[in-house]
Parts: sequence; structure tokens; C-alpha cells
Amino acid sequence: MTSNDRRKIVKTLGLGIAGIAMGLGLATSAVAQENVTWRMQSLWDPGTTPQKFEEQFVKRVGELTNGRFKIDLFAAGQIVPAAQMFDAVRGGAFQLMKTFDGYEAGKIPAFAFTSTVPFGFPEPEQFEAWFYEGGGLQLAKEAYSPAGLIYIAPTVYGQEPIHSKVPISKIADLAGKKGRFVGLASAVMGAFGVSVTPLPTSEVYSALDKGVIDIADRGDLTANYEAGLAEVAKHVVLPGVHQPTTATSYVANRTAYERLPAEFKSALETAAKETSKALREHIREQDKTVLDKYREKGVTIHTLDPADIRENRAKAVEAWKAATKDNALAKKVLDSQMDYMKKQGVL
Repeated sequence: MTSNDRRKIVKTLGLGIAGIAMGLGLATSAVAQENVTWRMQSLWDPGTTPQKFEEQFVKRVGELTNGRFKIDLFAAGQIVPAAQMFDAVRGGAFQLMKTFDGYEAGKIPAFAFTSTVPFGFPEPEQFEAWFYEGGGLQLAKEAYSPAGLIYIAPTVYGQEPIHSKVPISKIADLAGKKGRFVGLASAVMGAFGVSVTPLPTSEVYSALDKGVIDIADRGDLTANYEAGLAEVAKHVVLPGVHQPTTATSYVANRTAYERLPAEFKSALETAAKETSKALREHIREQDKTVLDKYREKGVTIHTLDPADIRENRAKAVEAWKAATKDNALAKKVLDSQMDYMKKQGVL
């Protein structure tokens, strides 16, 4: 073979490789430019403060992707009842949900701890740090994976209060009361003598109004005020030891998520982090003013003694351990959280 022949072969191979590379580049570009539309259902009723922040979330995803990733947002129950969201997203009826992991803790014990820890993290920044710095995000992903779902990110904010029809001034006053709590709070409040009924959020107002329950968890102070709880429960108990910090979750159908280009996945994560910080700061500011609105409605605010909370934390810890139901992953999540709380001086 002559040197001239060799040069021709090399040139031909080079053109071929360049053509393949160009083709791959065009294919990648086509994927990156593809428009995607998802549907998402949230936990919240239309027009409420947290739903407005979900509107900001989907808007931000659109901004980060130059309008190529659109999420059509639906409020609670608009596609399926809230209790059916988990199975609906898993089955592909819609691609994304904003949920509270504790609702499914009966099926997946680890979810009891990724939603809230009664008598646990007192500050939302501590709980969020566990997710992003203490390995919590990966543990949450591990918990959702067998169901064909992907945990994207939490929205972490502060306490949810206890609304009561009777005065509650110390932990011991909880004993003998009928209460609405969900997730890990159900187990912990049961350990303190509460007869727990896990009613849907939509039924809390009527249950308090009719005296079906004496005390209830529902949402943050502002959301509960907007829902009219000041009309049916004339006592608010702070801090909400049953839910001192709260994490709701963006969870997607795994198959749909894996089809997204990396840019779109990153947009979901970035928008989720921004929404978490914005909602947390908003709630913190709102809490300062909404208590006066409760008082104007004739509601008495009861503040629990920090020493009383500390003295009763050991009983809560025992309830945490029991709530793992000896499930290996749930125990792993709880051990991780307890180690992180010890580092922060909570335990």
C-alpha cells in the first residue's frame, strides 16, 4: 500500500467519524431542545398560601428551561383524591406530586421520619441540613425507589401548631384527648395518651366543629387561619411538639423523570430548593402577625415550657424506635437523624 493510499483511508475514516460525531451532537441537541409537559398535583387547596408557592415552583422550572419544561399544576383533589396520589403517580396518571411522606408511613415505615420528627429537630434549617448534608436526601430516594418513584427534594419549614377546643398548657394535658394526627405524630401522640384519628386534612375543620376530636394538627398557623380553625378551636398550642419542623416532598414517576434531559432534572432540584427557602421565610414572617389575628378571634395562645418538652423527649424517642417496626431502612433513617441531632445538641 502506498503512502498516498494510506492518506486516503485516514481521510475517509476521519470524515466518517466526524459524521458520526455530528450526528450524535444533533441527536443530543434535539433531546435538549425537546419540549416536555408534565402534570403535577399538590397537597393544597386553590388560593391558599402554600399553593401559591407551588405556582412559583412550576413558574421557576419554566424560567430555568426557557419555557421548554412546562408543568401544569393542579390543587388537592383536582386529578385524584389526595389519598390516591401515591398510586396515581406510580401508575403514570400524572408525573409529579407534592406530598407529605407521613401519609404513606403505614406502607413504607421510613416515610415516618422523612416528613417530620415529633420532639425532634426544633429548627427547619437543622432538618433541611440533615437532608442535604447528613445523607437524608439519599435515604429518601432509597425509600421511594422500590415503588418506581423518585424523590426530588423536600420543602422544609417550621412548626405546625396544635389547635384545641380545651386549654393545653403542659404535655401531661394531652392525655385522654381525642386528636387528629398523621404519620409519626400519630405514634408519638398515642404514646402521650392521645386517642388518635388520622382524618384527612379536609375533615379537620368539621371534626373540631362537631366535637369528634378535641385537638388537631393540620398545617402551619397561617394556612390554618385561612381554613377557619380560629372559629372552631379557641386554643392554639405552641411550639407544635408533634411537628416542630415539617418536610413536604416533590416526588416524580421514575420512568418519566429518567427520560428528562439533565438540564430539566437540575431545574426541578433548583426550583425546589428555592421554593423551600422562600416558603420557610414567608411562614416565619407570617407567624409573627397571624397570632394577633387569632387573638382577635378570641383564641388563647398557650406556650409550652421548654423544660417540659426536654423532660418528655425520652418518651418520644422510644416511640420513634417503635415506629421503625424493625424495618431495616426505617432504622437506618432514624439512626442517621439521631446522630445528626446529637451533633446539633438536640439529643
